[in-house]
Amino acid sequence: MVQFISQPWHWAVSGAAIALVLALMTWMGRSFGVSTTFKAFCSAAGAGKVSDFFKMDVKEEFWRIAFVIGGLIGGYIATHFLQSPEPVAISPETVDYLATIGINYPEADAKGIGFVPTSLFNFESLSGILMAVGGGFLVGFGARYGDGCTSGHAISGLAHFQLPSLITVIGFFIGGLAMTHFIFPFLVG
Repeated sequence: MVQFISQPWHWAVSGAAIALVLALMTWMGRSFGVSTTFKAFCSAAGAGKVSDFFKMDVKEEFWRIAFVIGGLIGGYIATHFLQSPEPVAISPETVDYLATIGINYPEADAKGIGFVPTSLFNFESLSGILMAVGGGFLVGFGARYGDGCTSGHAISGLAHFQLPSLITVIGFFIGGLAMTHFIFPFLVG
């Protein structure tokens, strides 16, 4: 069973699972999104006493907290017990491009073992820590400020034909392209 679960699966399996969850959530009258869990955590910790933004019925949103905790536990199990026998395939063109802007993959990464170059994203250097913590803060802040994360807007919002989600997703793509081609090379160059 573990070998069956550990094998690389076709992307359509997760796509079908997401579609099923989204259909069930819509049928139940709920929206699916993970960034709202931050608000539920803050509310459970008492932030509703400080700001009305965090006032919410935590019992009604407990499923979100359980979902995120389950995702963390599942991620731990997957990385420690269910590693795929095949490495992640990173194209040689990507590795070559990153080298031109000063990011070098260690030999293991160049063979396709990881998505991110450990020479840049690590906890052994100050720049690696700043990139990880700063990036995490910006993603979290942006998700709350944009009233949802990329997955929430792109999957749930677009499935419900919400114009603000369409505008937000277009903004994500523009921001991603700007980061990839202009800001990121400037930061690491």
